Amino acid sequence: MQDPKKIRNIAIIAHIDHGKTTLLDSLLKQSNIFRGNEVVPERIMDSYDQERERGITIFAKHTSIYYNDYKINIIDTPGHADFSGEVERILGMVNCVLLLVDAQDGPMPQTRFVLSKSLQIGLKPIVILNKIDRPHADPDRVLNETFDLFAELGATDDQLDFAYCYASGLSGFAQKHLDDPRVDLKPLFELIIEKVPSPLGDIGKPFLMQVLTLGYNDFLGRQACGRILNGKIAKGDTVTLVNKDAKESRHRIGKIEGHLGIQKIEMDRAGVGDIVSLSGIPEVMLGDTLCDPNNVVQLPPIKLEEPTVSIDVSVNSSPFAGLDGQHVTMNKLRDRLEQEQRSNISLKFDFPTQDIITVSGRGELHLAVLIEAMRREGHELSISKPRVIIKKIGGEDHEPIERVHIEVPEEYSGQIIEELSKRKGELQMLNTDEHKITRLEFLLPTRGLIGYRNKFLTITRGLGILTSIFESFVPFKGSIPGRTKGVMISNGPGKTNGYACFNLQERGQLFVSPGDEVYEGMVVGEHSRDNDLMVNVTKGKQLTNVRASGSDENIVLEPPRTFTLEQAIDFIDDDELIEVTPRFIRLRKRLLKEVDRKRSGAKA
Repeated sequence: MQDPKKIRNIAIIAHIDHGKTTLLDSLLKQSNIFRGNEVVPERIMDSYDQERERGITIFAKHTSIYYNDYKINIIDTPGHADFSGEVERILGMVNCVLLLVDAQDGPMPQTRFVLSKSLQIGLKPIVILNKIDRPHADPDRVLNETFDLFAELGATDDQLDFAYCYASGLSGFAQKHLDDPRVDLKPLFELIIEKVPSPLGDIGKPFLMQVLTLGYNDFLGRQACGRILNGKIAKGDTVTLVNKDAKESRHRIGKIEGHLGIQKIEMDRAGVGDIVSLSGIPEVMLGDTLCDPNNVVQLPPIKLEEPTVSIDVSVNSSPFAGLDGQHVTMNKLRDRLEQEQRSNISLKFDFPTQDIITVSGRGELHLAVLIEAMRREGHELSISKPRVIIKKIGGEDHEPIERVHIEVPEEYSGQIIEELSKRKGELQMLNTDEHKITRLEFLLPTRGLIGYRNKFLTITRGLGILTSIFESFVPFKGSIPGRTKGVMISNGPGKTNGYACFNLQERGQLFVSPGDEVYEGMVVGEHSRDNDLMVNVTKGKQLTNVRASGSDENIVLEPPRTFTLEQAIDFIDDDELIEVTPRFIRLRKRLLKEVDRKRSGAKA
């Protein structure tokens, strides 16, 4: 069991793409926890398949390394605002945070959020100015901006006197001063040992721990993870579980696991300051208290920011239902979402009717990650357009507003300001640097952001960066214009035809290719005008027995637009649904008057 005075518990927090996971890779490699011949992948901690594909961290991960005779427990946290619930939970496990700031970009929206949470609970961050070897890095300016952010967020005098260093996670070096040699990360290790306080708590007191994350093992069941606040625990000990309703139950610890590098290791006993996973408590939930049976206490529950966006999930009711997935019934959907509810408290689940489950989260990506995971597990489902959650405050409707940070080439800034102003955005900051890159900051209702990201990429030709973070609830801002174009809807079932696709190209952009299966009511393209259009995308060319030179034209088809799940969520309108199956993402009309009239024999 490690001496608590030789333990350092830290979390790495940063805005997305500021280099957290890359720096952690270098820390792990330089701590000599891998064999000389071991193959070490890039982004070691991003073990979840969607994290590797998207290039972002979604779930907080634990690891431990040793430096000299000190044990350093490190938690890698998500950098995307939609997963900030993961950050809020794990800050209670650590005694210090490493705040990573890009030495070129400076503090960004998520930097503000995670830093404010750290300062509120009394942590004193260590600032790392990362990527200082990039051509346009300006660490002095960024250090001043970071200090200003600390002051703006109400940091105490002690917190304002933060330690800092310069680093490059990719190149694997750190410096206390800019003119120091660039060798390795030893200066950062020494800064952690010197500045991070050892865990509070008394090993002589009764055992006490709060559950801050949950794991699951096929053989051991649910595992409770947290930092031991007082006392010690050994395999076979009995503990009392106190849930949020103050109900008590006793359980015997079957296994204690800690971390070393990327491996879980079994421990016979653990004490104050150790971050461990305990098995043998099947009913445990996030925020529950584990304590000594002779000294029962209940720790305050975990408080998280409220969700801002919700979607309705239902069974796939299209004509192609059941052709692709294994799990197609409402019972299967409900079971899967109830399982998610037990481990992911930043998502909220409601069951308004027997046929609909409402899932609420921090943003479109937060919800899309869950839907994508279900899709890969073989589920088929339909999802609605996201809608913001309206709160009643003082009898008035209040809606969520987001702080939006945008970086674009200067020539596109005018269009963006015009469009976001229509969406009730308020410009807070505008700055153009010597490289003709304009930085904009808006306060924008979440409603105005839904459906805008695709348009933003089109306007900026993929050169713009848009990030946002929840700011607050404000009085309802009034109506916001939605999608300006209608859609093309298939008027019957069948296989799409190249001839029909060619003739429809001039009407808009298609979402299907020749040979694709379609059904009546399926959205097959975006109309160039603002109305919806019924089309026959399966119609073939009328053949005759007359042949003449030049009568058959050579058709040239434009590539269809394909949607990722987030792009589809961004695109659809209120009267449309997304059909999600393991292999396909299709759009369809929820209520199609033209189809209803056609079925009743009336003229459309």
